Amino acid sequence: MVEISVQDALVAFAAERDWEQFHTPENLAKSIAIEAGELLECFQWSADAEPKRVREELADVLTYCHLLAIRIGANPDQLVLDKLEVTRKKYPVETARGVSTKYDKLPDSSS
Repeated sequence: MVEISVQDALVAFAAERDWEQFHTPENLAKSIAIEAGELLECFQWSADAEPKRVREELADVLTYCHLLAIRIGANPDQLVLDKLEVTRKKYPVETARGVSTKYDKLPDSSS
């Protein structure tokens, strides 16, 4: 069995339907925000959201995120790894472990 990547599957799905014409960065960014709102709606009245619906809405958010990355010529995994490296520097383990304090309010770990 041949495995297909998420990106390849999404590109093929959109191409089969001639939907690439609608996948502008602006439209995809809007779709991410809309789908993120629908994900948040799962938790609107209770922290105990229906797991199936959460997975479906999360899949929609991830789908549009992947499509936007593809559209701008970026690798989504690399985007996350690059941002993680930046965030790692903002939140050193020595000062950020176990706290939710914003990075600019953390004690200086270099002293």
